[in-house]
Amino acid sequence: MPAVQVNPTRMELTNTKRRLKTAVRGHKLMRDKRDEMVRRFMEVIRKNQQLRQQVEGALTVALKEFAMARAQMSAEALENAVLFPSRRVEIEAGLRNVMSVDVPRIDIVKNEATERLPYGYAMTSAQLDGAIQTIAEMLPLLIQLAEVEKTCDRLADEIEKTRRRVNALEYVMIPQMEESIRYITMKLDENERGNLTRLMKVKDMLAERDA
Repeated sequence: MPAVQVNPTRMELTNTKRRLKTAVRGHKLMRDKRDEMVRRFMEVIRKNQQLRQQVEGALTVALKEFAMARAQMSAEALENAVLFPSRRVEIEAGLRNVMSVDVPRIDIVKNEATERLPYGYAMTSAQLDGAIQTIAEMLPLLIQLAEVEKTCDRLADEIEKTRRRVNALEYVMIPQMEESIRYITMKLDENERGNLTRLMKVKDMLAERDA
């Protein structure tokens, strides 16, 4: 008896075979999609690692310079020096499609440095200039890293959803339909043998009566 109750009729057998054919085709398409998404995901992961290494390296340099500047300047002077931005940046955010998954797209449309740093040089150290310059140059990398990391999250979620659908088809739906087909076929065969037996008995009875 199959897990799902079915009527053992020829119409049901035809419909189940049709659904099985569709499920097998869908399983293959979804499995191919999952494999391609995993390949794309690995590419994005490698890019993410490269960007993160670059950002962390630049941040390490900038933090060292800030630490040196802080040691040479008063806290008030340092706070006043970094109070105003040294660069004007405009970004444009949107979405792009990767394997039917909407992932973020962040573009820098304007990245203009001011003519001079927004503080006087008399009360600041050269290390502060270097730290601010390093962080300003990091901004495109930081934006790109944010875009790539969010793309990783979106792709990972979609891969997991696709994996569950593939497993549901492979281990639940397709086996259930195959079991239903076997059950219906067996019942139809039993009915056919029963009908044949009854016909033979009727034939024998008619033959005895005519004799």
